[in-house]
Amino acid sequence: MFADTAKVFIKSGKGGNGHVSFRRELFVPNGGPDGGDGGKGGDLIFEVDKGMNTLVEFRHKRKYIAEDGEEGGKKRMHGKNGKDLVVKVPYGTVVREAKTGRVVTDMSGDNLREVILKGGRGGQGNMHYATATMQAPKYAQPGKPGQELEVRLELKVIADVGLVGFPNVGKSTLISMSSNARPEIANYHFTTLSPHLGVVDLGEDSFVMADIPGLIEGASEGVGLGHDFLRHIDRCRLLVHVVDAASVEGRDPIDDIEKINKELENYNPELLNRPMIIVANKMDAWFDDGESENPVKRIKDKYESQGIPVYEISAATNTGVRELLYAISDMLKTCEKNTKIYDKEYDVDAHMDDELPLNVYKESAHVYVVEGPRVEKMMGYTNLESEKGFNFFQNYMKEQKIIDELKKLGLAEGDTVRVDGLEFEYYD
Repeated sequence: MFADTAKVFIKSGKGGNGHVSFRRELFVPNGGPDGGDGGKGGDLIFEVDKGMNTLVEFRHKRKYIAEDGEEGGKKRMHGKNGKDLVVKVPYGTVVREAKTGRVVTDMSGDNLREVILKGGRGGQGNMHYATATMQAPKYAQPGKPGQELEVRLELKVIADVGLVGFPNVGKSTLISMSSNARPEIANYHFTTLSPHLGVVDLGEDSFVMADIPGLIEGASEGVGLGHDFLRHIDRCRLLVHVVDAASVEGRDPIDDIEKINKELENYNPELLNRPMIIVANKMDAWFDDGESENPVKRIKDKYESQGIPVYEISAATNTGVRELLYAISDMLKTCEKNTKIYDKEYDVDAHMDDELPLNVYKESAHVYVVEGPRVEKMMGYTNLESEKGFNFFQNYMKEQKIIDELKKLGLAEGDTVRVDGLEFEYYD
C-alpha cells in the first residue's frame, strides 16, 4: 500500500523534577541540602531513511513520545536523561503543523536529521537554593514540560523528471521501457494510483523519472485524487507531458494538453514556467488514411513555436524512446539543479508558549490580575524564593510584554499585581 500523507502526534520528554533531601551522616547532625537535579527529557528527532518510500507506517501508529527524564536523587545525584526518540521518515517528507499547514521542516537536501521537539530541562535540586538566610530549603524546581505538536506529514516525490498527462496515455509503459521501474500496467483509467520512480541510465548521464498518476479535470480543486497526485510534481525540474496522439480513446491531444496545463496552473502557476517536453505517444496506433492531418504535425505547429519541443514515440513498441531520453538528458543539463526545498514557516520554540492563553485585566482601582496557562506554566518551574528565580520572573514579565499590557490598563507604582494567585507590589 502506498501512502503519501499522515497526521501524527509527537511529544518530547518531560524534564525530571529536582530532588529535596538533606545530608544525614554520623557526626553531621545539621547537614545541608543535597538534592540532585532532574534529568533532561528526551528529544523528538526526525531522521531520513532512504530505504523508505511511503508513509504507510504512520497510518498504524499515530503517537510518538520521547522518554521523560528521571527525578534527581539524594547525595547530589543527577537524574538519568530520557532517551531521544528517533522517528524515521522517507527522503522528501515535508512536516507541517496540522492546524495552520505551516512548514515545520523539510526532510530534503542536506537536512537528513533534525531535532523537531526539544526535551524539557530537568529541574534543579534543593542544593541550589541554599542561601545565608535559608540554609535548609525544602523546595526543588519541577522539570520543564516536554513540547508537543500535531503534525501532518507529506511525502513529495523527489525526481528530476515528472511524467504528466491524462490516465491511460502510456506513462507507465514509457517509464517501464526507459528505466528500472516496473509498474503494473493495464488498460484501465487510474491504473496507477501511486507514483513510480525509475532511474534512467544513459551511460555517463542518468536521471530519476517519476510516473505521476493520471490527472483529470478539476484535480487542482481536489477532484478525484487531484491534490494527492499534484503534490508530487512540485519538486520536478522538468515536466514531460505525455499525450495519446492517435486519439485511441477519442480524445483530442491538444485539448488534453490545454486541460492538464490549466490544472497545473491552478495548483501552482510556477509549474508552467518549468521546462517542458511534449511526447506524442501511441503513434503505432495511428492510421494514415492520406486525408487526415498528422496529429504530431498539429501538436508541433501549436507548441514548438512556444519553445516546447515535441517528440513522436510509441512506448509500446519502444520506437523513438531512446531519442526522447537523450533529449530529456540534454535539457536537464540546462535546468536549475537545486531541488526545491520548503522554507521553515513554523518555529516550534516560539509557538509553544505564545499559543497558551493569557489573561491580563484590571480587577479594581489599584489591583491588576495576570492569569492563564501561559503564566501558570512559567510559575510552575520558577522558584520565587531565590534571587535568581525572582530575576527570571521579572524578565519574563517584561519579555512577554505583560508589564506593557498592565501599564496600558493604568498600572502605577504601589499598585498590586496578582500573578497566578500570588500578590506583588509593583515598582518601576
